[in-house]
Amino acid sequence: MTASIKMTVHFRPPGGYVGDLIPFERDGRLWLFYLLDERRDPPAGMPWALASTEDFVTYVDHGVVLPSGGRDAPDYNCYTGCVIDAGDQLHLFYTGHNPGRRTAAGDIQVVCHATSDGDLTQWHRHPDHTFGAPEGYLPEDWRDPYVYRVTPNEPWQLILAARHTEGPDRRRGVVARLTSTDLVTWHPITPLWDPHRFITQECPEVFQWGEWWYLVYSEFSDAFQTRYRIAAGPDGPWLAPERDSVDGRARYASKSVAQNGRRFFVGWIATREGDHDDGDWEWAGELAALEATQETDGTLGFGLPPELVASFIPSETIHLVPVDSAAARPGTGATDRYAAWLGPTLPDPCLVTATLDIALGTQLGGLLLRTNDTAETGYELRLEPGRSRVVFDRWPRGHTGPAQWQARGDVPYAVELERPCPLPPGRHTVQVLIDGSVFVAVVDNRVALSTRLYDHPSGRVGLFTCDGEASLNELSVAVRP
Repeated sequence: MTASIKMTVHFRPPGGYVGDLIPFERDGRLWLFYLLDERRDPPAGMPWALASTEDFVTYVDHGVVLPSGGRDAPDYNCYTGCVIDAGDQLHLFYTGHNPGRRTAAGDIQVVCHATSDGDLTQWHRHPDHTFGAPEGYLPEDWRDPYVYRVTPNEPWQLILAARHTEGPDRRRGVVARLTSTDLVTWHPITPLWDPHRFITQECPEVFQWGEWWYLVYSEFSDAFQTRYRIAAGPDGPWLAPERDSVDGRARYASKSVAQNGRRFFVGWIATREGDHDDGDWEWAGELAALEATQETDGTLGFGLPPELVASFIPSETIHLVPVDSAAARPGTGATDRYAAWLGPTLPDPCLVTATLDIALGTQLGGLLLRTNDTAETGYELRLEPGRSRVVFDRWPRGHTGPAQWQARGDVPYAVELERPCPLPPGRHTVQVLIDGSVFVAVVDNRVALSTRLYDHPSGRVGLFTCDGEASLNELSVAVRP
């Protein structure tokens, strides 16, 4: 396929969707390998495709670079892995899966290997290097290899999502580990992390940033989120920070990549079945990136890449009008009620930026998005200082029957779409990026919350408070040129 250049907010290939990302940096450019989900019926085997970028604004679409191995091959489906530069060659490790290769418990997964002499779009497979789970691990869960070295003189290490053969079924997940001196023969050693908590930990990776080491994984159990742990050394112990997730339910399988001293996390924002707000989450969607920042205790914050923000043209300051007898402007008037103010209809795509001063004791406040003229229907990004969290919500949430009391008002927010977020009294900045159905919010450049917007495709922007007050210092809506 001939490469094509595309300026976009969130990359998605024509006729397909972006699955798990495998980022790789070379000479300042980011090469974003991904699993290409074409959602064919019947399936045709999953390949790796490739997009590259320098700024998460303009992408080069390189198309498929590692096709399915074929109907009868162990790598009929080419699933998640990694790309490394070993000096003399580039190495690509990936998961091979074929639904025709099964045990009584399920499909077998194996680790596969390919190499390149330097062209990131051309790879040579090595079928004789393929290996499956060793004794003590289930052959049905042996996926997502990630290869790294702690120092240049030490052996290579390979970690992957695995499961013990024994133990409580939901708590067998383990980050298995192997070592090699030649990237061909691998020897099992003590697992990197054995938390006795999850079904498994998908897409694991390890990296060092300053004095801290990080283990990143996607939780495949109680909640489908990308999480991370921190350690003082490369072998752990892996401790949970106060905020241990990258985003909420909608962004999955995020993996990181360093570029010029910065670190980015790239993943996909899931679509929902039927293009409906209540549809089941689906696998794959659009590519989405966050830039990580590091706090003194090792905790990571996540924000929009500045280059992406700068690609939007600032608009004039938005003027709000009160709704339902609210005060003339936010931060004045009664503080014991709900109050809302509305601005213009939101363009698409757009970047909304609001800076608020939240008063002590304020219960709720935040942004109204794609709402109607009475601020009654639409979406809201709600800041809850007393609970130290940010949530995504919508109204109406739905009904269980025709009666008034059968409105789904007992649902406190959109399930799975809340994040812990420090919200002390004072100034806070909220950014909301809307791109069609894709929604990404960032609070104070440290807490991200993503989802989909289907049921309300258009509407106005606004601000609201409840039982307290928040002064509005800035509200702007920027658009793409």
